[in-house]
Amino acid sequence: MRWSTARKRLGLALTYVVWIALTLATLFPIYWMFLVSTRSRVELFGNFQLYPSGFFVENFIRPLFRDVYGRYLLNSLIISTGNTLLVAILAILATYALSRYRIPGDQNIFFWTITNRMAPPAAFMLPMFLLYSRILRLGNWQLFDTHIGLILAYCVFNLPFAIWLLKGIVDGIPVDLDEAAMVDGASVIQVIWQVIVPLAAPGIAITALLSWIFAWNEYLFAATLTSVNARTITTGLAEFVTVVGTNWGEMAAMATVCLAPALLFLSLVQRYIVVGLTFGAVRE
Repeated sequence: MRWSTARKRLGLALTYVVWIALTLATLFPIYWMFLVSTRSRVELFGNFQLYPSGFFVENFIRPLFRDVYGRYLLNSLIISTGNTLLVAILAILATYALSRYRIPGDQNIFFWTITNRMAPPAAFMLPMFLLYSRILRLGNWQLFDTHIGLILAYCVFNLPFAIWLLKGIVDGIPVDLDEAAMVDGASVIQVIWQVIVPLAAPGIAITALLSWIFAWNEYLFAATLTSVNARTITTGLAEFVTVVGTNWGEMAAMATVCLAPALLFLSLVQRYIVVGLTFGAVRE
Protein backbone atom coordinates (compact mmCIF):
# COMPACT_ATOMS: atom_id res chain seq x y z
CA MET A 1 0.00 0.00 0.00
CA ARG A 2 2.80 2.40 0.94
CA TRP A 3 4.72 1.49 -2.20
CA SER A 4 1.66 2.19 -4.37
CA THR A 5 1.16 5.59 -2.69
CA ALA A 6 4.84 6.42 -3.11
CA ARG A 7 4.67 5.53 -6.82
CA LYS A 8 1.66 7.79 -7.31
CA ARG A 9 3.38 10.66 -5.55
CA LEU A 10 6.54 10.11 -7.56
CA GLY A 11 4.56 10.04 -10.80
CA LEU A 12 2.75 13.24 -9.82
CA ALA A 13 6.05 14.93 -8.93
CA LEU A 14 7.58 13.91 -12.27
CA THR A 15 4.52 15.24 -14.07
CA TYR A 16 4.92 18.61 -12.34
CA VAL A 17 8.62 18.66 -13.17
CA VAL A 18 7.97 17.95 -16.84
CA TRP A 19 5.26 20.63 -17.11
CA ILE A 20 7.40 23.19 -15.30
CA ALA A 21 10.30 22.42 -17.66
CA LEU A 22 8.04 22.76 -20.71
CA THR A 23 6.64 26.05 -19.37
CA LEU A 24 10.10 27.46 -18.79
CA ALA A 25 11.25 26.34 -22.24
CA THR A 26 8.20 28.08 -23.76
CA LEU A 27 8.47 31.32 -21.80
CA PHE A 28 12.26 31.71 -21.91
CA PRO A 29 12.37 33.06 -25.52
CA ILE A 30 9.73 35.66 -24.55
CA TYR A 31 11.74 36.61 -21.47
CA TRP A 32 14.90 36.84 -23.57
CA MET A 33 13.13 39.05 -26.11
CA PHE A 34 11.92 41.39 -23.35
CA LEU A 35 15.41 41.42 -21.83
CA VAL A 36 16.95 42.45 -25.16
CA SER A 37 14.32 45.18 -25.60
CA THR A 38 15.43 46.86 -22.35
CA ARG A 39 19.11 47.16 -23.31
CA SER A 40 20.99 49.73 -25.33
CA ARG A 41 23.34 48.71 -28.14
CA VAL A 42 26.36 49.10 -25.89
CA GLU A 43 24.83 46.84 -23.23
CA LEU A 44 23.76 44.24 -25.79
CA PHE A 45 27.31 43.70 -27.04
CA GLY A 46 28.96 44.31 -23.71
CA ASN A 47 28.53 42.60 -20.37
CA PHE A 48 25.10 41.07 -20.99
CA GLN A 49 23.30 39.79 -17.87
CA LEU A 50 20.38 37.40 -17.58
CA TYR A 51 18.35 39.71 -15.36
CA PRO A 52 17.06 43.26 -15.94
CA SER A 53 19.64 45.83 -14.89
CA GLY A 54 17.79 48.85 -16.30
CA PHE A 55 15.24 49.90 -18.88
CA PHE A 56 16.32 51.63 -22.09
CA VAL A 57 12.97 53.22 -22.96
CA GLU A 58 14.34 54.71 -26.17
CA ASN A 59 13.92 51.31 -27.85
CA PHE A 60 10.15 51.70 -27.49
CA ILE A 61 9.74 55.47 -27.91
CA ARG A 62 11.69 56.04 -31.11
CA PRO A 63 10.01 53.38 -33.34
CA LEU A 64 6.48 54.03 -32.06
CA PHE A 65 6.42 57.82 -31.85
CA ARG A 66 9.23 59.04 -34.10
CA ASP A 67 9.24 56.43 -36.86
CA VAL A 68 6.43 54.78 -38.79
CA TYR A 69 5.96 51.73 -36.55
CA GLY A 70 3.10 53.32 -34.64
CA ARG A 71 1.21 53.52 -37.93
CA TYR A 72 2.17 49.93 -38.73
CA LEU A 73 0.74 48.86 -35.38
CA LEU A 74 -2.51 50.75 -36.05
CA ASN A 75 -2.74 49.13 -39.49
CA SER A 76 -2.41 45.68 -37.94
CA LEU A 77 -5.14 46.44 -35.40
CA ILE A 78 -7.52 47.72 -38.10
CA ILE A 79 -6.88 44.84 -40.49
CA SER A 80 -6.99 42.06 -37.87
CA THR A 81 -10.16 43.37 -36.22
CA GLY A 82 -11.90 44.06 -39.53
CA ASN A 83 -11.04 40.62 -40.85
CA THR A 84 -12.24 38.96 -37.65
CA LEU A 85 -15.61 40.73 -37.80
CA LEU A 86 -16.09 39.90 -41.49
CA VAL A 87 -15.04 36.27 -41.04
CA ALA A 88 -17.31 35.80 -38.01
CA ILE A 89 -20.38 37.18 -39.81
CA LEU A 90 -19.80 35.21 -43.02
CA ALA A 91 -18.94 32.01 -41.14
CA ILE A 92 -22.12 32.15 -39.04
CA LEU A 93 -24.29 32.64 -42.14
CA ALA A 94 -22.46 29.91 -44.08
CA THR A 95 -22.56 27.32 -41.30
CA TYR A 96 -26.25 28.00 -40.63
CA ALA A 97 -27.02 27.41 -44.32
CA LEU A 98 -24.92 24.23 -44.44
CA SER A 99 -26.43 22.93 -41.21
CA ARG A 100 -30.11 23.78 -41.66
CA TYR A 101 -30.75 23.60 -45.42
CA ARG A 102 -30.45 20.62 -47.72
CA ILE A 103 -28.17 22.03 -50.41
CA PRO A 104 -27.27 19.71 -53.31
CA GLY A 105 -23.68 18.66 -52.82
CA ASP A 106 -23.39 20.37 -49.43
CA GLN A 107 -20.78 17.87 -48.24
CA ASN A 108 -18.69 18.54 -51.33
CA ILE A 109 -19.03 22.27 -50.77
CA PHE A 110 -17.90 21.88 -47.16
CA PHE A 111 -14.90 19.75 -48.17
CA TRP A 112 -13.94 22.15 -50.97
CA THR A 113 -14.01 25.01 -48.47
CA ILE A 114 -11.63 23.17 -46.16
CA THR A 115 -9.21 22.41 -49.01
CA ASN A 116 -8.69 26.17 -49.43
CA ARG A 117 -7.33 26.23 -45.87
CA MET A 118 -5.12 23.21 -46.54
CA ALA A 119 -3.35 24.84 -49.49
CA PRO A 120 -0.06 26.61 -48.73
CA PRO A 121 -0.39 30.42 -48.73
CA ALA A 122 2.44 30.69 -51.26
CA ALA A 123 0.18 29.04 -53.85
CA PHE A 124 -2.06 32.13 -53.77
CA MET A 125 0.71 34.72 -53.94
CA LEU A 126 1.12 35.19 -57.70
CA PRO A 127 -2.58 35.18 -58.62
CA MET A 128 -3.44 37.44 -55.67
CA PHE A 129 -0.67 39.90 -56.55
CA LEU A 130 -1.74 40.06 -60.20
CA LEU A 131 -5.38 40.36 -59.19
CA TYR A 132 -4.70 43.21 -56.78
CA SER A 133 -2.07 45.14 -58.76
CA ARG A 134 -3.26 44.68 -62.37
CA ILE A 135 -6.89 43.55 -62.67
CA LEU A 136 -8.76 45.17 -59.77
CA ARG A 137 -7.84 48.76 -60.60
CA LEU A 138 -10.96 50.76 -61.41
CA GLY A 139 -10.00 54.40 -61.81
CA ASN A 140 -8.39 55.68 -58.63
CA TRP A 141 -9.75 52.80 -56.52
CA GLN A 142 -7.70 49.67 -55.99
CA LEU A 143 -7.16 46.89 -53.45
CA PHE A 144 -3.37 46.84 -53.48
CA ASP A 145 -1.82 48.43 -50.38
CA THR A 146 -5.18 49.09 -48.72
CA HIS A 147 -6.77 47.93 -45.47
CA ILE A 148 -9.81 46.44 -47.19
CA GLY A 149 -7.54 44.61 -49.60
CA LEU A 150 -5.73 42.75 -46.80
CA ILE A 151 -8.98 42.16 -44.92
CA LEU A 152 -10.42 40.40 -47.97
CA ALA A 153 -7.16 38.55 -48.65
CA TYR A 154 -7.05 37.12 -45.13
CA CYS A 155 -10.51 35.64 -45.69
CA VAL A 156 -8.83 33.16 -48.04
CA PHE A 157 -7.42 31.17 -45.12
CA ASN A 158 -9.45 32.44 -42.12
CA LEU A 159 -12.97 31.92 -43.48
CA PRO A 160 -12.59 28.18 -44.31
CA PHE A 161 -11.13 27.57 -40.85
CA ALA A 162 -13.98 29.47 -39.18
CA ILE A 163 -16.61 27.54 -41.16
CA TRP A 164 -14.99 24.24 -40.24
CA LEU A 165 -14.83 25.20 -36.56
CA LEU A 166 -18.42 26.50 -36.32
CA LYS A 167 -20.04 23.75 -38.39
CA GLY A 168 -20.04 21.20 -35.58
CA ILE A 169 -21.18 23.82 -33.07
CA VAL A 170 -24.21 24.86 -35.11
CA ASP A 171 -25.02 21.19 -35.83
CA GLY A 172 -25.18 20.65 -32.06
CA ILE A 173 -27.95 23.24 -31.62
CA PRO A 174 -31.39 21.54 -31.90
CA VAL A 175 -33.44 22.46 -34.97
CA ASP A 176 -36.53 22.53 -32.73
CA LEU A 177 -35.37 25.86 -31.32
CA ASP A 178 -35.32 27.36 -34.82
CA GLU A 179 -38.80 26.03 -35.57
CA ALA A 180 -40.18 27.31 -32.27
CA ALA A 181 -38.80 30.79 -32.97
CA MET A 182 -40.25 30.79 -36.49
CA VAL A 183 -43.64 29.73 -35.15
CA ASP A 184 -43.51 32.84 -32.95
CA GLY A 185 -42.98 34.95 -36.07
CA ALA A 186 -39.17 35.25 -36.17
CA SER A 187 -37.42 35.61 -39.51
CA VAL A 188 -34.30 33.68 -40.49
CA ILE A 189 -32.06 36.61 -39.55
CA GLN A 190 -33.80 36.90 -36.18
CA VAL A 191 -33.36 33.17 -35.58
CA ILE A 192 -29.64 33.46 -36.31
CA TRP A 193 -29.20 36.55 -34.13
CA GLN A 194 -31.48 35.62 -31.21
CA VAL A 195 -31.08 31.81 -31.12
CA ILE A 196 -27.94 30.62 -32.89
CA VAL A 197 -25.53 33.38 -31.88
CA PRO A 198 -26.27 33.30 -28.10
CA LEU A 199 -26.06 29.50 -27.95
CA ALA A 200 -22.91 29.35 -30.09
CA ALA A 201 -21.24 32.31 -28.33
CA PRO A 202 -18.37 30.23 -26.84
CA GLY A 203 -17.56 28.74 -30.24
CA ILE A 204 -17.83 32.13 -31.94
CA ALA A 205 -15.47 33.58 -29.33
CA ILE A 206 -12.76 30.97 -29.89
CA THR A 207 -13.23 31.28 -33.67
CA ALA A 208 -12.83 35.05 -33.44
CA LEU A 209 -9.75 34.67 -31.24
CA LEU A 210 -7.98 32.27 -33.58
CA SER A 211 -8.95 34.27 -36.67
CA TRP A 212 -7.65 37.46 -35.07
CA ILE A 213 -4.35 35.85 -34.11
CA PHE A 214 -3.89 34.34 -37.58
CA ALA A 215 -4.50 37.74 -39.18
CA TRP A 216 -2.29 39.52 -36.64
CA ASN A 217 0.66 37.18 -37.18
CA GLU A 218 0.35 36.87 -40.97
CA TYR A 219 3.42 37.97 -42.91
CA LEU A 220 3.44 36.60 -46.47
CA PHE A 221 0.24 38.27 -47.74
CA ALA A 222 1.08 41.54 -45.98
CA ALA A 223 4.59 41.63 -47.45
CA THR A 224 3.31 40.93 -50.98
CA LEU A 225 0.09 42.97 -51.16
CA THR A 226 1.26 46.13 -49.37
CA SER A 227 4.01 48.66 -49.84
CA VAL A 228 3.52 51.78 -47.66
CA ASN A 229 -0.02 52.71 -46.63
CA ALA A 230 -1.31 49.36 -45.28
CA ARG A 231 1.99 47.88 -44.11
CA THR A 232 1.58 45.84 -40.92
CA ILE A 233 3.78 45.58 -37.85
CA THR A 234 4.91 42.04 -38.71
CA THR A 235 6.36 43.19 -42.02
CA GLY A 236 7.76 46.29 -40.34
CA LEU A 237 9.94 44.15 -38.08
CA ALA A 238 12.00 43.13 -41.10
CA GLU A 239 13.04 46.76 -41.61
CA PHE A 240 15.28 46.57 -38.55
CA VAL A 241 17.60 44.29 -40.54
CA THR A 242 19.70 46.57 -42.72
CA VAL A 243 22.89 46.35 -44.75
CA VAL A 244 24.86 47.97 -41.92
CA GLY A 245 23.56 45.65 -39.18
CA THR A 246 20.53 44.67 -37.14
CA ASN A 247 19.00 46.92 -34.51
CA TRP A 248 18.27 44.13 -32.03
CA GLY A 249 17.03 46.35 -29.21
CA GLU A 250 14.31 48.12 -31.19
CA MET A 251 13.35 44.92 -33.01
CA ALA A 252 12.87 43.14 -29.68
CA ALA A 253 10.92 46.14 -28.34
CA MET A 254 8.50 46.12 -31.29
CA ALA A 255 8.14 42.34 -31.04
CA THR A 256 7.25 42.77 -27.36
CA VAL A 257 4.67 45.42 -28.30
CA CYS A 258 3.21 42.96 -30.83
CA LEU A 259 2.47 40.53 -28.00
CA ALA A 260 0.43 43.04 -25.97
CA PRO A 261 -2.74 43.25 -28.16
CA ALA A 262 -2.80 39.47 -28.60
CA LEU A 263 -2.55 38.91 -24.85
CA LEU A 264 -5.26 41.51 -24.22
CA PHE A 265 -7.62 39.93 -26.75
CA LEU A 266 -6.85 36.49 -25.31
CA SER A 267 -7.69 37.65 -21.78
CA LEU A 268 -11.06 39.00 -22.95
CA VAL A 269 -12.23 35.66 -24.36
CA GLN A 270 -10.30 33.34 -22.06
CA ARG A 271 -13.36 31.98 -20.29
CA TYR A 272 -14.86 30.91 -23.62
CA ILE A 273 -11.83 29.01 -24.87
CA VAL A 274 -12.35 25.61 -23.19
CA VAL A 275 -16.12 25.71 -23.71
CA GLY A 276 -15.69 26.76 -27.32
CA LEU A 277 -13.22 24.00 -28.12
CA THR A 278 -15.43 21.28 -26.62
CA PHE A 279 -18.89 22.60 -27.53
CA GLY A 280 -20.50 20.30 -30.07
CA ALA A 281 -17.74 17.70 -29.79
CA VAL A 282 -20.03 15.18 -28.08
CA ARG A 283 -23.41 14.54 -29.66
CA GLU A 284 -26.12 12.12 -28.74
